[in-house]
Amino acid sequence: MHSFRTDGEAIVLSPRRRRHSGVTTQKVGLVYIAPPLALFVFGILVPLGYGAYISLWRWDGITQATFVGFDNYLDAVTDPLVLQAFAHSFFLVAFYSAIPICLGLVLTGVIARYPLRFTGTWRVLLFLPQVLSIVVVGVAWQWLLAADGPVNQLLRLVGLGGLTRVWLGDFVWALPAQGAIGAWLMSGLCMVLFLSAAQNIDHELYDAAAVDGAGPVREFFAVTVPSLRRVIVVAAVLTFTVSLNNFGLIWVTTRGGPGGATQVVATLVYERAFVVTQLGSASALALLLGLIVMAISLGITRISRED
Repeated sequence: MHSFRTDGEAIVLSPRRRRHSGVTTQKVGLVYIAPPLALFVFGILVPLGYGAYISLWRWDGITQATFVGFDNYLDAVTDPLVLQAFAHSFFLVAFYSAIPICLGLVLTGVIARYPLRFTGTWRVLLFLPQVLSIVVVGVAWQWLLAADGPVNQLLRLVGLGGLTRVWLGDFVWALPAQGAIGAWLMSGLCMVLFLSAAQNIDHELYDAAAVDGAGPVREFFAVTVPSLRRVIVVAAVLTFTVSLNNFGLIWVTTRGGPGGATQVVATLVYERAFVVTQLGSASALALLLGLIVMAISLGITRISRED
């Protein structure tokens, strides 16, 4: 095989030279991918495999382990505490995922059709909860929702003192209060994602819809939502994953209380691993949670592609 220089003269490359060049390129490529590959193997695959191995044993981390096979998984799917924790986790999906996405879409549809001034400033303010430490967020909301906190003081000020309560300590309202915090926390992320994508929507589409007689609601469902479909899928996967893996906020504010009213799967895994030292049960529960999150995330992506 020949190759040509700019002056038209042909240069013949021997097969050995070509093979040597290909091998060198492969070695260079392996050098580049080796660090992230090693990080993936030793940081994700090895711990995942070790966790799967531990889940087959009854072990407290100190004494002799006892092989139990899949009993830990069977206990996880039949234990009322586990089922209640999963129910709480899926209840929070509505606050962490559905409400922020719907709210973000509505505000994005308004801003995309009727641009506001100081859009950059609005983005910074909306995204601010994402850059705050989860500990800071939890402590701040503990203060806001305390018995003598600003929320209850505001209710008393407007004559609704009968509604005041210790929101995070109430058996009925503790979980919805956690959901309200999550909705505030994730709404900024969804809004920023949607606002960034809305900049690429051609305004001629809105003009064409207006010519066809479409009102604001019809424009929203016919132009804005279809144009943001891919970003909606990304936001759905991100918020859904956060809602099911929610640990830090709940642990800082209520630690799963009162009486397990805010206990979710992530906090239950932590308690079984580090409080009651049931490492096998905790590993099985964590793997089940990971599989559920992966399956639902892949399902959301698959459905969006088919649509």
